[in-house]
Amino acid sequence: MPMPPLAELLPLAALLFAIGAFAGVIAGMLGVGGGIVLVPAFLYTFTALGYGGPQIMQVCLATSLATIVFTSFRSLRGHMAKGAADLDVLRGWAPGIAVGAVVGVLVAGHMKTEALMIVFGVLGTVVGLYLAFGHDDWRLGDAMPKGIGRAITAPVIGFLSVLMGIGGGSFGVPLMRLYGMPIHRAVGTASGFGLVIATPSVIGFLLQGWNAPGRPPLTIGLVNLPAFFIVIFVTMVTTTWGVHLAHAMNPKPLKRVFAAFIIIVALNMLRKALLG
Repeated sequence: MPMPPLAELLPLAALLFAIGAFAGVIAGMLGVGGGIVLVPAFLYTFTALGYGGPQIMQVCLATSLATIVFTSFRSLRGHMAKGAADLDVLRGWAPGIAVGAVVGVLVAGHMKTEALMIVFGVLGTVVGLYLAFGHDDWRLGDAMPKGIGRAITAPVIGFLSVLMGIGGGSFGVPLMRLYGMPIHRAVGTASGFGLVIATPSVIGFLLQGWNAPGRPPLTIGLVNLPAFFIVIFVTMVTTTWGVHLAHAMNPKPLKRVFAAFIIIVALNMLRKALLG
């Protein structure tokens, strides 16, 4: 693969540094996975710099999920060290989530960019509304579902997460909270969901798209390497800043502001997909 000219890489790197910094601060401050920020940010960056093609949205999803493999692994290790991950729930839900994720890769690989944008727009709006208006005392039960409930729900989580390019937090944490799991344990367990979602997905995306036109430079399969490495490097620093900000400020109004931001971004993606 020939090395692109420096003039082509520098604007890409600059925008990716800014994206990584923002995603890291948000993740540390609000405990929301970076994928819901990274996917629309990657899409804006790549298209603004003139990259596109029929699978540009798949590149955004795959690259976001590649960063989640790394961040989820680090997060899960940290939560396990503090006893804040429910390994019984993780073991019970992991197979179904992984199956849903693999199906998600196969489906996403054949979807048009506009269709994936619509999926992200609709589900992103739902996530934003839950962040804005969800209540801590909402309950569907006292324990996570098993049997048929788990057999249906687990693959759906994996499938929808891949179509959005996100980890386990956006769907997993609200689900576990609705079944009475304490917030820190839910976040820790959801980091394991993220690892189960992202690992098989990235392998699948690396095997696709090798001949897709319009990919950004240094893209392997559908994973863009500059975006992956820059975002990982920057978020290692800025996530810590976000954690400090969370302890210095009241997180509730910040969460509402972020929810509004997510809803606006999701609705804007819907607008672009439907109206061009």
